[in-house]
Amino acid sequence: MAAAQTRAEVVVDLGDLRHNVALLDRMASAAAVMAVVKADGYGHGAVAVARAAVEGGAAWLGSCSLAEALVLRDAGITAPVLAWLDPAGTDYAPGVDAGVDLSVSSLRRLTEVRAGARAAKATARVHLKIDTGLSRNGCPKDDWEALVRAAASAPEVEVVAVWSHLAVADEPGHPATDLQAERFDDAYRVALAHGLDPLRHLANSAATLTRPDLHFDLVRPGIAVYGLNPVHTEVDLRPVMTFRSAVALVKRVPAGEAVSYGLTWTTKSATTLALVPVGYADGVPRALSNRAHVWLAGKRRPVVGRVCMDQVVVDCGDDEVAEGDEVVMFGSGAHGGPTAREWADLVGTIDYEIVTGMCRPRVQRTYV
Repeated sequence: MAAAQTRAEVVVDLGDLRHNVALLDRMASAAAVMAVVKADGYGHGAVAVARAAVEGGAAWLGSCSLAEALVLRDAGITAPVLAWLDPAGTDYAPGVDAGVDLSVSSLRRLTEVRAGARAAKATARVHLKIDTGLSRNGCPKDDWEALVRAAASAPEVEVVAVWSHLAVADEPGHPATDLQAERFDDAYRVALAHGLDPLRHLANSAATLTRPDLHFDLVRPGIAVYGLNPVHTEVDLRPVMTFRSAVALVKRVPAGEAVSYGLTWTTKSATTLALVPVGYADGVPRALSNRAHVWLAGKRRPVVGRVCMDQVVVDCGDDEVAEGDEVVMFGSGAHGGPTAREWADLVGTIDYEIVTGMCRPRVQRTYV
């Protein structure tokens, strides 16, 4: 990888992404793979990621909103795309016209999708979503039969699938997953009883990796596509994103000098400090102050003092570093370098939040 040329750069390795999708496709056995590319591809760039995912073997793509799905269509991507979350009152005609599959969780949503289909003069492809225990989006059990009946008899729609989402699949062995699977099976049987023959999809990344019994017709890996493993199993997933910068300034300072706002860190002896021009405006959590490490000049080195809006300071001891040297803020973890999961663990969050947080105007995105 060439040296960083910008102050804040995310490098996305599409080869590793294709590898991850191909691996997940093999693990999914007979099920097809829906690569989830919502939130601008988890911060990696939805269009480039979607193309690479399809090249890697994904048969479907998943987006959150209809707007996200239409971005893929506008880019010429023709693979089946599911959009599952938009506010009430959304005009679904553009989605129906573009051949986007639409999730339906209520009679009101079904009515709106039917109206969109009539406006587009085309049949809407819908996936009926049942709430099996996450208590977010999805039709409640008591309303499910009415929704299925209405969808089965609606001439404007084709029911393509029944689906749901798991709450604790990232905790293998948790009894709630089996309970959700039972409720999902009950909902599927209601659909069959009303003459439907839908696909089934339930498994997220964690269930794709650990619950082959829940793969059904389609699996929906999200974070695993990007090489991050929610269940910490020994699987050859390769982190796709590297966040890097370059040293802007090097200075030698004596013992007893404090560093950065609040003067929270003081040199114990004479040392070399490297200034790196990225900060919390570029996605570096301020909570990493005095806690994070970077990879610089072949070694892990600590961030000292508070993370600022535009910069951090790195203690290099007596080692020689130079202005322009590459600084890996997080990446694959090769040779012991920092990772997105390490950042997440340090600040008490998940690596999903770290990588999606890199969708920032000041951070350049580069593909390799």
